[in-house]
Amino acid sequence: MSRRVGRRKFLALSAGAGVGAVSSVSKSSGVVGGSSGRNRPENRRRTDLNLPPETDAPVDVRGAIYIPARAFNRYQMWRDYDPAVIERDMGYAASVNLNAIRTWLSYEYWLENPQRHEEALDHFLATAERNGIRVLLGLFDSVGREPTFENLMNDDPLTAVQAFSPSTRTMANEELWDKPRDFIVWFMQKYSNDERLLAIELTNEPGWNNKDLQFFKEISKTFTLYRGEIPLTVGSTSLANNVDYLGWGMDILQFHYNFARTPNLYKQVLRQANHVSSKLDAPVWLSEWQRIRPGQKFFADVAEQFEVPNYASLAPTIRESGVGNFFWSLMVKPAFSLYMREKGVLNGLFHEDGAVWSLADARSIKSMSGDPEYEGTERKEYPDWARIIKKKEDVAPGEEQPE
Repeated sequence: MSRRVGRRKFLALSAGAGVGAVSSVSKSSGVVGGSSGRNRPENRRRTDLNLPPETDAPVDVRGAIYIPARAFNRYQMWRDYDPAVIERDMGYAASVNLNAIRTWLSYEYWLENPQRHEEALDHFLATAERNGIRVLLGLFDSVGREPTFENLMNDDPLTAVQAFSPSTRTMANEELWDKPRDFIVWFMQKYSNDERLLAIELTNEPGWNNKDLQFFKEISKTFTLYRGEIPLTVGSTSLANNVDYLGWGMDILQFHYNFARTPNLYKQVLRQANHVSSKLDAPVWLSEWQRIRPGQKFFADVAEQFEVPNYASLAPTIRESGVGNFFWSLMVKPAFSLYMREKGVLNGLFHEDGAVWSLADARSIKSMSGDPEYEGTERKEYPDWARIIKKKEDVAPGEEQPE
């Protein structure tokens, strides 16, 4: 028997912390429910998370966001797919005991070359499996610039952009929805029961855009119609947005909290996430995080010492909470957001040669598995190919040196 958790009741159980509301919960099956009718006995399905074999690690889902170091959007990741790079990078992930990776397909590249995209995806999943890693795989993305030819192809570190998917024209015109539906059907028919997947993400962060919400609410009906054994989810800016996504039939809550001014502020949100997970009997994952940093929001001004990674400033707090999580990003590379890149921001743990940006970061991330030991080479330097984004240090007048 299922019961509904209304908006007011959810706010009450959340102790007034403002995370928003959630639509319904099936306590009998452990599935967060929606209006799709899948709480009926004939529609019940296995809902255990498809995690790798586990011991008593402090954190069960230990992951990273993964886009290859030289790719500036998902189209480039799959267009320029290099099996050797993927095998190398998944090995790096395994070396710090990660058991999950979050990444995305490219709808635009699938339109261009579906067979090659599928071949690359099969290699990616096989490589992750060999390294004890499950994949949280997204189909679309609601963040970035228009997926024009110029935006998809641009690989200049100073101007390249991530691209949302599908295009505004497609989302705004219902007559063009057949192709995105075909993409979903292709994927779900082949992979919705693939145990190499941790979960399937419809899209990333559609929560504040009415155009995106309208499109993905409708397209989610195709997504859930073809559901299999693997749980479904939506990348969520905050816990509050999940009131919509769970109503669409999603199984897992996500939230993103990249920066916090202090560990104590972060602890409050993590306690809230655990409370919501317990009350709703549903997984809650922190699927984007980075570091402690001053400033009010994601687009705060960034002083020099806060331009670079410092996962050790947050990892112990997350470890203590036990919340499943994905840090941004596995590979050292210029910030995915052009706004942040213009401020000289660099993200990542591993250089392409296997050195880590910070041994403290590597050890703090690995400690989520219960093992804090990591030996390797530390190199706190911008990669040669990415050094062009680094902000020049201010010098006093008269001390300038010729180029």
